[in-house]
Amino acid sequence: MGAVLGVCSVASWIPCLCSGASCLLCRCCPNSKNSTVTRLIYAFLLLLSTLVACIMLAPGMEVQLKKVPGFCDKLVHCEELVGYRAVYRVSFAMAVFFFLFSLIMIKVKSSKDPRAPVHNGFWFFKIAAIVGIMVGAFYIPEGPFTTALFAIGTCGAFCFILIQLVLLVDFAHSWNESWVERMEEGNSKCWYAALLTCTGLFYTLSFIAVVLFYVFYTKPDACTENKFFISFNMLVCIAVSITSVLPKVQEHQPRSGLLQSSIITLYTMYLTWSAMSNEPERICNPSLLNIISQIAAPTSIPANVTAIEPVVPTPGPQKLQWWDAQSIVGLTVFVLCLLYSSIRSSNNSQVSKLTLSTSDSVMLDDTTGTGSDVEDGEIRRVPDNEKDGVQYSYAFFHFMLFLASLYIMMTLTNWYSPDAEFKTLTSKWPAVWVKISSSWVCLLLYLWTLVAPLVLPNRDFN
Repeated sequence: MGAVLGVCSVASWIPCLCSGASCLLCRCCPNSKNSTVTRLIYAFLLLLSTLVACIMLAPGMEVQLKKVPGFCDKLVHCEELVGYRAVYRVSFAMAVFFFLFSLIMIKVKSSKDPRAPVHNGFWFFKIAAIVGIMVGAFYIPEGPFTTALFAIGTCGAFCFILIQLVLLVDFAHSWNESWVERMEEGNSKCWYAALLTCTGLFYTLSFIAVVLFYVFYTKPDACTENKFFISFNMLVCIAVSITSVLPKVQEHQPRSGLLQSSIITLYTMYLTWSAMSNEPERICNPSLLNIISQIAAPTSIPANVTAIEPVVPTPGPQKLQWWDAQSIVGLTVFVLCLLYSSIRSSNNSQVSKLTLSTSDSVMLDDTTGTGSDVEDGEIRRVPDNEKDGVQYSYAFFHFMLFLASLYIMMTLTNWYSPDAEFKTLTSKWPAVWVKISSSWVCLLLYLWTLVAPLVLPNRDFN
């Protein structure tokens, strides 16, 4: 009986996948707003494709991928490089899908636009299109495809890193405002202590990161670039933190504070670490296993025991390594930012500006249309809160997912670049400079959000 009910339950979803937005939102989704549900579904599709890309790098998958006709042609080390190609094909399919939708959805003003149902529904056909593009991508001749996609992916990933910063700043502002409001409502000491604890924790983690960077990613007579990256970013983070609490800044920007600065500082340390993890020379870029072995090595040796030199990375290019700590952290940050951008309502200033929202006044109350007044036998529908105006820019949302697809592609492949004949994959300096420059741009953007009200007093930055 249970099996029969399960089959019926699954069957009830099929019409929703095959029809437009109105049918999709009738049974398949919880009591939420049309705009939020749609973004969550697109986010789920991107996360699902990310999982598929991760599977392509799983041990044993190279045996199956070699069966694809022509997929291993001209590859000297097919077992090592075939996963790289597969991740590029999967990410290419998602990037093409979202880029085409970003073009189709330009200037959609409300759900009354004929293109709005295409954005909010017809999920079966969208999934079929994604699968079709993905399968077709595996048959694209190599040629300059991977090299060109690497260049496009580098630029797209750089832009998405900046979008992540905007989302993190918005999250920090919202977090700070929420706890400050609770401080004013009562029990101020408790909330002040919580705010201070979180701020102190983020700065402590950042300080520990700087110390570890100096210990493991620098050498007394080498790794000059790493010394500069660490020192420069540390000094700029200190300057930005001091700027955020200056009286003049607080006067014009009361939302600023050390909590936001501590989050940006920790994010900058992550970008610095990510950049150094792509250095071509292993002596300046030890693996996580090597770092752990150095930490676990005994600090004192008895006099009657011959000292053994610790294992030091030998100079030279790195061996291919698909999964490492910085990739896992990068994926975690990506997932959190993607979900946050999907559920965040557009009446928040930072997200509203990011998504180019033009209609903040048409937001429905959370209690509106929750389905509590639906009679027995009637279809429960998610309220359409975009009849008078969209809550976010459809085109920019898809463009952001397009950039996110490229970011995932670069993260899963560790920003490795193929050589001219596609015989080897190595980390190269352009990837390092793209990542470290993104940290500088992030710091400049955050600094601008602090000083902009002082520089342009006639502009409204609320």
